Amino acid sequence: MLRVVVLGAGAGGGVPQWNCGCEGCRAARSGGHELQRTQASVAFSGDGEHWFLINASPDLRQQLNATPQLHPKAAALRHSPIAGVILTNSEVDAVAGLLSMREGSPFTIYAHQKVLAILDSNSIFNVLNEKHVRRQPIGINEPFEPRLPDGARAGLEVLPFAVPGKSAWYLEGKAHPGGESGDGDTLGLEITDRATGKCFYFIAACAEVTDALKARIDGAALVFFDGTVWRDDEMIRAGLGHKTGRSMGHVAMSGDDGAIARLADLSIDRKLFLHINNSNPALLPGSPERKAAEQAGWQIPADGTEIVL
Repeated sequence: MLRVVVLGAGAGGGVPQWNCGCEGCRAARSGGHELQRTQASVAFSGDGEHWFLINASPDLRQQLNATPQLHPKAAALRHSPIAGVILTNSEVDAVAGLLSMREGSPFTIYAHQKVLAILDSNSIFNVLNEKHVRRQPIGINEPFEPRLPDGARAGLEVLPFAVPGKSAWYLEGKAHPGGESGDGDTLGLEITDRATGKCFYFIAACAEVTDALKARIDGAALVFFDGTVWRDDEMIRAGLGHKTGRSMGHVAMSGDDGAIARLADLSIDRKLFLHINNSNPALLPGSPERKAAEQAGWQIPADGTEIVL
């Protein structure tokens, strides 16, 4: 049985963002916990005992404390049910949480070689002692079975695939440690429970919904998809930035080329937006944008949402 827990549904900075006074952040501060979101990550498990994270957000410590499934065993002096972390990109909001996992519990980091090259080039990640934390390269369209800390099979299959995107913003204008050519900076994941055949897709960053991507996820039971912005020029209009969503590697929810329209003709049982920015009005319950998303069959999940397949 495949279990998935949304640890965080927000984009970089979360909601509310520490230095932001936009409508979404003001509402989250005054409206209670239900409007707040930590930065995007999910956990999944095939047996309910051993768990794998997709990305490690800067809010990871808070997320783990809020998720009983990821607590140490009762009466255990040192223990973690986390067997591995799969990185889909190298943005700060996907990798910074690794630094909160430096206390010696064994797990494996799975990432494309371009992402691992970035970790290798930054000595701060050496706090993850290689005797306990293995770094395992993964290849595009090369399925792998993540392992438990003792080497046992987890009964799960992960298929990484390339999606349109870009390298981390902090590398703009700089040489990429993993080289400039080829895909690997932005991945989607197909996660399958070998025992049941159930699977879900994780695509938290995507600059364009291509026909190939549509064909891949058509018929899925569950899809987590990039919901960073409602409209492409949203942050510019709000006075919060000078970049479009697409230039940051994120397709908008709305518009003829947006996720809602482009994925409308697919047969997907459950569709959830993830990595939702504080500027996105779809975060606000009762907003026209939230209603439009929900009427199109999309869910705006809260942190802690659990789904069983």
